[in-house]
Amino acid sequence: MLRDPPENRSLDALLSFGVVNLDKPPGPSAHQVTGWVRDMADLDRAAHSGTLDPKVTGCLPILLGDATRMAQVFLEGSKEYVSVLELHGPAPADIESTVAEFESKLYQKPPRKSAVSRRLRVREIYDLDLLEVKDRQALLRIRCESGTYIRKLCHDIGLALGTGGHMGHLRRTATDPFDDTTLVDIHDLKDALAFAEEGDESWIRDVVSPAERALTHLPSVTIADNAAREVANGAPVYAPGVLAVDNDASRGDLVACYTENGSAVCLGELTGDADAESGTVVSLESVLV
Repeated sequence: MLRDPPENRSLDALLSFGVVNLDKPPGPSAHQVTGWVRDMADLDRAAHSGTLDPKVTGCLPILLGDATRMAQVFLEGSKEYVSVLELHGPAPADIESTVAEFESKLYQKPPRKSAVSRRLRVREIYDLDLLEVKDRQALLRIRCESGTYIRKLCHDIGLALGTGGHMGHLRRTATDPFDDTTLVDIHDLKDALAFAEEGDESWIRDVVSPAERALTHLPSVTIADNAAREVANGAPVYAPGVLAVDNDASRGDLVACYTENGSAVCLGELTGDADAESGTVVSLESVLV
């Protein structure tokens, strides 16, 4: 069944295909927080946007219900953090230039406690700003590729400075397409759900967004309703069903497909030419209807 337009959905439909840009508190793991949200909203499923250690705070978008099928989208965008670098000695005079050298592609090996294989891999630091230096602390803003280990980055910067160093406080300020300007406190979410049970839906609609909000950083493909129904049954997106393709989309990109009313249908790889008379244009990765 195809969904109503995002702006016209019932409360149940919103919660069963929604996203919350949660401000993770210090203490619980990302998995624990996600479980709390799932249980508060009385849902079978919820998924977070990428692991944050228990002490780490900040931007943790949580996908609700059927939106968990699109969790892979958070691997496509960048992440942004603000971190305190705890130096093991006085900050050297060349700290700014040394930090700037790490704004590049870096080799990283996941730490021993990580949940992934400890293989050497490359992660890119897109922007690295030294915001402030005070005594033996340096405040860094880091925009980086998904999967970058900030703890390892801080350790390596400390070695390069000659003082040694480690990561102190860490806060995630953005994970594409979300940032810290729209964060929702878990207590506000709980209160909003309570008001919704009493008949006031205004607050919950402010804190829970339609799941399509999590796809806005991906190129889009608009398809006809009859093509969307075929996708729901497992068929790829064929050329005759394509109405429009984002100008920024290139072959091989992960794209989000929508019906004309703005409702998400699937995620897939752009594999063909939308102007062709036949053939596959989008091969399916996740069906969202």
